[in-house]
Amino acid sequence: MALCGILLVNIPPVMEMTRVVDGRMLPVPHAFDMFVQQRFFPIFSLLFGVGFGIFLRRAAERAARPRVLLLRRLLMLGALGALHQILQPGEALLPYAIIGLVLLLPLSFLPWWADLALGAAALVAAVTYTSGGIAVIPGLMLIGFGLAGLPAVLHRHTASVAAVFVLSLGLSVVGLLWQEQDPLSAGFTTSSAVAGLCMATTYLTGFLLLLRTPAERPLSAVLEPLGRMALTNYVTATLLFVPLGHLLGLHRSTAWGAVLALAAGILLVQVLWSRWWLRRFRYGPLEWVWRCFTWWKIVPLRG
Repeated sequence: MALCGILLVNIPPVMEMTRVVDGRMLPVPHAFDMFVQQRFFPIFSLLFGVGFGIFLRRAAERAARPRVLLLRRLLMLGALGALHQILQPGEALLPYAIIGLVLLLPLSFLPWWADLALGAAALVAAVTYTSGGIAVIPGLMLIGFGLAGLPAVLHRHTASVAAVFVLSLGLSVVGLLWQEQDPLSAGFTTSSAVAGLCMATTYLTGFLLLLRTPAERPLSAVLEPLGRMALTNYVTATLLFVPLGHLLGLHRSTAWGAVLALAAGILLVQVLWSRWWLRRFRYGPLEWVWRCFTWWKIVPLRG
């Protein structure tokens, strides 16, 4: 789900789309500011922190020096992110790798609750003194790192998830009303950051609740292959939308409807491609390279 949303986040700035005409915000970018921008990026950041935490726990069961493995994993991600920056300046992988190296690795010696507390403090400070954006990444990744043990027991806490959903939904309404007071400055205000974090929590918990309904099967059929190849799909989405965006004339245009169509087309291709690939291989292409570098050996791709 985060991967789908982050594609809508990434296309407009890379294509330098026009948002304001004659001093008025266009309807589609306004809707993006209200429901997309700063909503999926926090989820993406949180999940990277969770992923690194899960990796470190599992690596500790298999290797005598698990942090060396995490170090290599982060270095590989940083190298990939640096290359990715060429096509998509401001992309997320390089900041994630840097924050992992300077923050997660040193703080991995602390208990989970300390990481959680430090992450919460960093997040509050980022929202208080900045307008969100890249400043919230360290706090979100630390919170995710501290919550690495939660996914395994999440199925036992449906009532808690529902309570957080209701609370965050109410706060989202308040946050949206606050953000709407200055729509032309969306993305550069504290109200945008607060509304974004509240709505990200609503999206995340709402999705977890959907997975406890009959909708779980079709949702998983579509999204699970994307998620298992998240790194490959995140990078290849850029390789697709940059040339296609220019081909469709999106660069510095107001063709916001075409952005939605392009994103939907890319996601459809990626769902089909991911299902086809995973029927034949254990890992996505970039996931396999990442795994080989992490473990410093060639791991089986098939089987």
